[in-house]
Amino acid sequence: MSGTFKDEETEQFFQLIHMFQRSSLLHMGMIPDNEGNIIFNLAEAKAGIDMLRVLQSKSKGNITEQEERMFRGIVSELQLQFLKAPSRRRAMEDAVAESETVRETFANPQSGPVEDLSTAEDSEE
Repeated sequence: MSGTFKDEETEQFFQLIHMFQRSSLLHMGMIPDNEGNIIFNLAEAKAGIDMLRVLQSKSKGNITEQEERMFRGIVSELQLQFLKAPSRRRAMEDAVAESETVRETFANPQSGPVEDLSTAEDSEE
């Protein structure tokens, strides 16, 4: 990051922004936690985005135009991903449920779903 920002203070400011960004992404299920778990806590994600919006408002006029564009881009992208988070969560839950069904079928085939491939002609013989 050192080459991107004009001074150390600006770099530290964007490290703070990155902390809230990462927290929001984590709570929207977009990145795994340290143990590899996916978390969906949209209230926490919204809190992170709201804090970034406060910082954005309070820093207006105190950062360069380029830094402001970068900050606005970060916030906008998080807001877009926040809107998509519920459907991403449903898709993940559906995939887990389907995976669990397949796992259960292979672990316990006697109680798994059965597809009858015989025809009426087969039963007459």
